[in-house]
Amino acid sequence: MKNETMGKMFLKELEAEAPASRKCLERIPMELSDWKPHEKSMAMGYLALLVAEIPKWITYTIEKGEIDFATYERYIPKTTSELINHFDKCLTGAKNALHNVSDEILSKMFYLKNQGQVLFSSPVGETIGSTLNHWVHHRGQLTVYMRLNGIPVPSIYGPSADEKSF
Repeated sequence: MKNETMGKMFLKELEAEAPASRKCLERIPMELSDWKPHEKSMAMGYLALLVAEIPKWITYTIEKGEIDFATYERYIPKTTSELINHFDKCLTGAKNALHNVSDEILSKMFYLKNQGQVLFSSPVGETIGSTLNHWVHHRGQLTVYMRLNGIPVPSIYGPSADEKSF
């Protein structure tokens, strides 16, 4: 562990969380994309896309040092298969970026912008850590949406009510 870079530690965390995220995404029917539990809530399709795409944020953070909402490429999957393929691409990019990132890059600043205006900044390493937390948070939200729609919730950190495996 003492020779392990921060990037490799983040990579291990990403790889540990990815299977549960994929299991959730595989169960999302795109015909429920517009469903919301409340008028102030995100639509299920948008939330599923966030879970699929947050690994891409890690790639951008490392390789570009910024995300600008005005120029960020939006992807709109039409099928669950397209959503999973997008997730797989985003995950592969993040894994590659984390595998190759140096501690020097992790100490540089990351900028979140909207039309060039800085909304938020923090060191790349801190941003990656909070992005991984953000990913887990949105996956948790997605499991609530699943439960409310009768979609079986997969085992994530242990058995779920739908997948009891003792």
